[in-house]
Amino acid sequence: MEQKNFTRNLFAGVFLVFGILFVVMVAYTIGQEKGISKSKFEINVLYRNVGGLMEGAPVLLAGVNIGNVSNINFLDEAVAGRKVKVRLSIFEKYKKELVKSNHFKIKTEGILGEKIVEIAIDENIQNVDFKKPIIGEEPIDVQDLALVFAEAAESLTKTSQGLSNIDINEFSKGMADASETFKKTSEEINNIAEEMQEISIKLKRLLDRVEQKVIDGSLFKVF
Repeated sequence: MEQKNFTRNLFAGVFLVFGILFVVMVAYTIGQEKGISKSKFEINVLYRNVGGLMEGAPVLLAGVNIGNVSNINFLDEAVAGRKVKVRLSIFEKYKKELVKSNHFKIKTEGILGEKIVEIAIDENIQNVDFKKPIIGEEPIDVQDLALVFAEAAESLTKTSQGLSNIDINEFSKGMADASETFKKTSEEINNIAEEMQEISIKLKRLLDRVEQKVIDGSLFKVF
């Protein structure tokens, strides 16, 4: 009886050990896939409004998941008008690609509207100091867009109403009067130009005759 209990406890202990090893292996595998065991570094990005961004949200660079949002908190004092600090935990192996990145934008992804941080590379930037906070780009506010479109639509409606109130006949008459005025002005300018041309011809003839008299030496001769 005692030997039977011992055998049963032995098998139970072996299964317990294998169960613990299995759990550890699964946790290690998941950690490898999620990058938990990989070395990371942190970047602090400042925003006015994070638009519903949550801790754990992915961080993408050119569509590649390079880390996640590890912490979101308020600053004691605003920096450049930003008072929300988002801490990004980035895999160390992507640090080289990020030295030319300064566009950290919060975007909406997927049907459910999941918030992510998307990083864009700027070739004009030589080196980014990750020890200093980076100013992030604000997410697009759908309500603000709706308000802008509503104001634009209202403005177009008022303009359309204003145009509809214009008397077409009066407008056409005014255009005709303006055209007639321009025509008369053009004719007067042409007449003046012709008179000036005629005066110029006469003056040239007079100068030619004076020049000829000078050549002949008879400019001041009366007889």
